Amino acid sequence: MIILGVDPGTTITGYGVIEFGKKNFKRLANGCIQLSSNKLLPEKLEKIYDELVKLIKIYKPDEFAIETAFYGKNVQSAMKIGYARGVSLLAAVHNKIPASEYSPGEIKKAVVGRGSASKEQVGYMVKAILNLKRVKFKSDESDALAIALCHAFRMKAPSFKKSKSWKEFIMANPERVVNL
Repeated sequence: MIILGVDPGTTITGYGVIEFGKKNFKRLANGCIQLSSNKLLPEKLEKIYDELVKLIKIYKPDEFAIETAFYGKNVQSAMKIGYARGVSLLAAVHNKIPASEYSPGEIKKAVVGRGSASKEQVGYMVKAILNLKRVKFKSDESDALAIALCHAFRMKAPSFKKSKSWKEFIMANPERVVNL
């Protein structure tokens, strides 16, 4: 399965494409869509959309994953990121790719094990998981790869229905009960 992860921004939009099988992960591509500060916002959004569509045509991802909006103190920045998220999601939808969204904390927890991990820790773990020890990434690239990895982990993990009692849990999951 191929997953395109996107870390949206109106200065830099990071992307990462991974392939995963039953036991391994492979990086297919990563990079940044550089957006000129001399361009108007609509032109930047068009470039994000066009570049993501190109990546979709090249790598033919089965799934699309993106970071949810970060609610910071600056409303203008949050709105601009929202626009970048919108055109990114539109690129996926126009190409009939299922899209999933993950919060920064979910992504960090999935990749590092802690929702409050630093960018350096995320980058380190992305390299370790993908076995890319000597590769240098910009943080936008490693974040995008982390988003794709988070989605892969969520897809691989079985989903369990929350049980109302131990008896209901045991009935629904007999293979998880150890006889002593």
